[in-house]
Amino acid sequence: MKLIAPSILSADFSRLGEEIRAVEAAGADWIHIDVMDGHFVPNITMGPIIIEAAKKSTRLPLDVHLMIENPDRLIPAFVKAGSDWISVQVEACVHLHRTVHLIKENGAKAGVVLNPATPLSAIEWILNDVDYILVMSVNPGFGGQKFIETSLDRIRRIRGMIEKSTPDSRTSPLIQIDGGVNDETIERISSAGVDVFVAGSAIFGSPDYRKTIEEFRRKLG
Repeated sequence: MKLIAPSILSADFSRLGEEIRAVEAAGADWIHIDVMDGHFVPNITMGPIIIEAAKKSTRLPLDVHLMIENPDRLIPAFVKAGSDWISVQVEACVHLHRTVHLIKENGAKAGVVLNPATPLSAIEWILNDVDYILVMSVNPGFGGQKFIETSLDRIRRIRGMIEKSTPDSRTSPLIQIDGGVNDETIERISSAGVDVFVAGSAIFGSPDYRKTIEEFRRKLG
């Protein structure tokens, strides 16, 4: 099953609750929330208080991507605020296995994130411990960037790694992608093996959220 996760980084924050409810009504599967600290990436966005507000606005799972240094110290707070899925950057985690299990111990699904230039070997020994893998198809920090084409080969290679490591699809981690997902790229991305599609400006920048999401699903088949 293919899932669509609108990223509220591109939403109108002056009416955030309304925006979240609108994409839920339009057929979204998850709500994706980008957390940036101004250190790991050159931007600052939101903290647990926004997660709490989003949780009150939707019944959809909240998928929180932590682009922050030393995520271990804030994971409990983000889970308590209402995060259902939490992903951490492998580049920010000195003890990745410990961090992944900290997320799980606090009651959320755990994911790992790879920047475009990070070797895939960084996740080779953690595949059986995670619930999903987020492939960044842009350099993180800002919305509306152009899709990096080499991401397609990375997705295919990760899919091969998963099939070798966890041949039972019922226990295999999902592959998620974030960056440059739109009506021109989503079909090729899906064919490469992605399960969860994060889209920000392509959805929130469109005049009709439902029509955009329906067009995505049509191209996903």
